[in-house]
Amino acid sequence: MKNSQGILLVDKKAGSPSFRLVTLLRRLTRIQKIGHAGTLDPFATGVMVMLIGSEYTKKSDQFLHADKQYRATFHLGITTDSYDIDGTVIARNDKIPTQAQIEAAVTTFQGTILQTPPMFSAKKIQGQKLYDLARQGISIPRAPVEVRVKIEILRYEYPHLELLIDCSKGTYIRSLAYDLGELLGTGAHVSTLIRTKSGAFHLEDCIPEVYLEDPNYTPILKESYV
Repeated sequence: MKNSQGILLVDKKAGSPSFRLVTLLRRLTRIQKIGHAGTLDPFATGVMVMLIGSEYTKKSDQFLHADKQYRATFHLGITTDSYDIDGTVIARNDKIPTQAQIEAAVTTFQGTILQTPPMFSAKKIQGQKLYDLARQGISIPRAPVEVRVKIEILRYEYPHLELLIDCSKGTYIRSLAYDLGELLGTGAHVSTLIRTKSGAFHLEDCIPEVYLEDPNYTPILKESYV
């Protein structure tokens, strides 16, 4: 490789755990110190900022704290335990909100809001990851967290609500779907999720994850994409 350390932008594919990218890159680069600037749920796709080498993994905090942008589809009328398409359905509702009701509900999630992390998340409380408890059927109180959100409605054709979401670090799009569904009285979950931006890094600059599955592929690492 031209550079032995640097940044590689990857478009994670659906159904793939984020850590799989680390495994693939370790095999291709033979470098063990590899990190990233924020995970994506297995069902989600889009920008993964991969940090290759100790010089870059040490800078992970500056990338982790960057704002993110997502293109998401919320499926109204169905609630799942994980708030996304991979979860178990726990409720159904046949109420169909109007466009005006959707627009009014979305306005309540603009700006700085308080958001409760979902049980199905990697967040730790008293040393335990919430998803470990959730898989045991255990739910515990979670303190709301302050986040910043800007939402644009792209398309609404019941039951699908497509949104463009700009948000601060620590925002759970799945919780936005759940909270919006509760407000509308319909229930909702995230059916598709694409991270289109992570800080200064854009989806169009990413290589597809499938490239990393080729043992002969040589990643071209960069110091910056800015």
